Amino acid sequence: MKRFYWLLMSMSAGMLTSPVLAQTPPTQPPAGTLSPAVPTGPWTLQRSIDYALQNNLTVRQQQLTSTLQNATLRQSQAALLPTANLSGTQAWNYGTSLDPLTNDFVSQTIRSNNFSANSQVTLFAGFQLRNTVKRNALDAEASLLDIDKSRNDLALNVASAFLQLVLAEELVRTNEVRVSSTQAQVERTQKLLKAGAIPESNLLDIQAQLASDELNVITAQNQRDLARLSLTQLLNLPSPTGFQIEVPPLADPDDEPLLSADPDGTYQTAQSLLPEIKAADLRVRSAQRSLDIARGAYYPRLAFGAGIFTGFSSSRLARVFNGDSTEAVAVPVFQPGVGGQPVPSQYFLLQPKQAIPELLPSGFTSQLKDNLGKSLQFSLQIPILNGLQTRTGVQRAQINIQQQELRAEQTRLQLRQSIQQSYADAIAAQRRYLSARRQVEALTTAYRNAEIRFNNGLLNGTEFNIAKNNLTAAESTMIQAKYEFIFRRKVLDFYQGRPISL
Repeated sequence: MKRFYWLLMSMSAGMLTSPVLAQTPPTQPPAGTLSPAVPTGPWTLQRSIDYALQNNLTVRQQQLTSTLQNATLRQSQAALLPTANLSGTQAWNYGTSLDPLTNDFVSQTIRSNNFSANSQVTLFAGFQLRNTVKRNALDAEASLLDIDKSRNDLALNVASAFLQLVLAEELVRTNEVRVSSTQAQVERTQKLLKAGAIPESNLLDIQAQLASDELNVITAQNQRDLARLSLTQLLNLPSPTGFQIEVPPLADPDDEPLLSADPDGTYQTAQSLLPEIKAADLRVRSAQRSLDIARGAYYPRLAFGAGIFTGFSSSRLARVFNGDSTEAVAVPVFQPGVGGQPVPSQYFLLQPKQAIPELLPSGFTSQLKDNLGKSLQFSLQIPILNGLQTRTGVQRAQINIQQQELRAEQTRLQLRQSIQQSYADAIAAQRRYLSARRQVEALTTAYRNAEIRFNNGLLNGTEFNIAKNNLTAAESTMIQAKYEFIFRRKVLDFYQGRPISL
């Protein structure tokens, strides 16, 4: 909210010594590609806010950050699922090499293929995976609230720049009215001089006043152009040319009852509504989950895996029976003789033709089937000593919790102080407006009296210009106080959950 108060102070502090609006640099310079679809016609405050929310690059960057955080959340959720992978290789080995399937040394060129499928699931890891999902879910929710905060900041900045332009245009109109009044006074003074009713010094003084009023108009117009440029840059428009706003009817501060300060009630409402408070609390909870994740490294890790493997080698041979022998073989028949010794008989057995065995390369399909292997395994990892990395991680997580708690407390403190300052500024602006209005009424009467005396030659030009400038300064102060009160009142409405509107 400090940026808002910088804008508010620039609306009023720079105006105290000049009848025109002090211009502040744009708080949100455009960058990147500008939106080609630019609406036409006068711009209202709501239209300006809607267009800025749609095209502002800071809001769009925050949306991308939230999308990235959601992707991180989905990835951590997917980490709970088993992993499954397929792999395959093909290699050529030249010269003497080791057959990858038979582990035999072979002096030939070998083409080999390896195919495998593996799957693994973590059964227990100190609840780190589940706590990671919960932490990332909190971070994703906080990132959505960051988008809302950036949108709220942008809406307040647009409202401030819009009111700056409204104020600048009113100051231009006021100064133009003064020029017309002074010009009429110059013409009247010239007639009185010709009639010999007043000295020439009166004409010179009123002409000098006319020159000063014309300079004030030029200065006011320049400030109006700068205010328009600031607003169009905040809207990320390609050019301020042709940009016009629709000035809403704004009630004077004295038409509303005096504000009664109730910062505590507004603070209680604001902290239950503003996204930055909710986001800060979510990040505290996220830091607590990070501590649970760090402590999970103290526990053992248990995983289960399964795999299947097969392969092919061009050097592998298979025994294949191919073809027949050319003739049958006669086998003699023996019979028992004296003493049990075998004695050849006159009979023979005819052995049929036999197939001839050959060693041929084994086929690709048959090898894939024959070399098929399967595996199941449990793996257990028990941490004992790892260079105090786990303990250091736990300590860092504990410090991070304290940091996030301090950030949340600081966010609440800034909110409370901003609300208190808003009430003080709004009440001061309303009181200053009421006082300035009474001053304008009194100085208006004094100016009219001075004008009558000046026209009758009873008042010199210097004293008349002093009365006129006093009235001009009082009117400028009243206009500044009016718009300062309007904006600060809108800031209080925002803290109370009301939409920003004029």
